[in-house]
Amino acid sequence: MGETLPAIETFSDGAAWADACAIRLTDALDDALAESGKAIFAGSGGSTPAPIYRRMAGTGLDWSRITVTLIDERYVAETSPESNAALLKQTLLTDRAAAARFVPLFHPAVTVDRAAALAAHALAAEGGKLDAVLLGMGEDGHICSMFPDSPTLKTLLSPALPPTVLGVPHGRDGAAPSLERLTINLPYLMTANRVVLAITGAAKRAVFEREATGDPATQPIAALIAADVPLDVLWTENA
Repeated sequence: MGETLPAIETFSDGAAWADACAIRLTDALDDALAESGKAIFAGSGGSTPAPIYRRMAGTGLDWSRITVTLIDERYVAETSPESNAALLKQTLLTDRAAAARFVPLFHPAVTVDRAAALAAHALAAEGGKLDAVLLGMGEDGHICSMFPDSPTLKTLLSPALPPTVLGVPHGRDGAAPSLERLTINLPYLMTANRVVLAITGAAKRAVFEREATGDPATQPIAALIAADVPLDVLWTENA
């Protein structure tokens, strides 16, 4: 079990922060390509990672040997403005990275749980291991779609389960998330060679510092640390 908290690496401006995040991720992918001839990258949605993705997209990796997927997704088609896949295709899967193969989490299945099962099968077929992961964090401390007080949270944070993709119900009585989602679980992050947690702003830094010392059974950041996930925390005040 992890004992020491990861240091928060601080960057003076958003450009230096995005450069550093992109370099960590592309270096990990490059190492995987050198070792096995292929690599898997899992990215997050939202607006925060866009500058990181744009930097990654232009790098000279052999993107034709890289599979790209998501750490989580809303249970919506790519035509929806809520789709993380659509964002990834607009920002990362461009330029040289357009040669990468994309494995979506969303499938047009009857239920979110059935869609999750299809996504889990597709990722397992890629080898069931992630070489580089870009995580974000919400101001409630959630990562992926591991939300506080969600009925799926303890299952998602269980380190004893195999790596998989699970459906997440929408929150009730105004709780997050507002839509059903699909997400990888903690054991998938435990397989990774490098996980970059990219956060911005004073509020999220304070959340990270608070959550890091919390209960690994119910607080995702604490669970990452307790499970010895290879975590780099990169922070800037304004991205």
